[in-house]
Amino acid sequence: MTRHRRRARDETGSATAELAILTPLLILFLLLVVALGRLSGARGEVDGAAAQAARAASITRDPSAATLAAQQTAAASLASEHLTCAHLGVAVDTAAFAPGGTVAVTVSCTVGLSTLTGLHLPATRTLTDRFVEPIDTYRSATP
Repeated sequence: MTRHRRRARDETGSATAELAILTPLLILFLLLVVALGRLSGARGEVDGAAAQAARAASITRDPSAATLAAQQTAAASLASEHLTCAHLGVAVDTAAFAPGGTVAVTVSCTVGLSTLTGLHLPATRTLTDRFVEPIDTYRSATP
């Protein structure tokens, strides 16, 4: 019986030491999970911005207006979602811009992981998505 008590006294504090070592690791793991979730959400926001920009471009009457509408819509969409891009790129493909054709918009947003996660990570990530929208077959080509 004394042997059992002696062993228990020798291990006193080991649970506290294990907890002190594991707690920062668990917190770091949880912050990483949150960061990945926020990055996934940002991808969805870029996807939505590309879809909205392509739709805005498809209802304009000429390629230059389509490009301008896509750029403005993508910027406004990302701003409304509070996603700050270090670099926002909006490429509009108007090669098939005619009734019955399509317009394609590619949105690229370079986000700093520190603004996304709150962890002050020095890395950046470029999120890119492309969306193609059909142009109404029966609309007139002129206003």
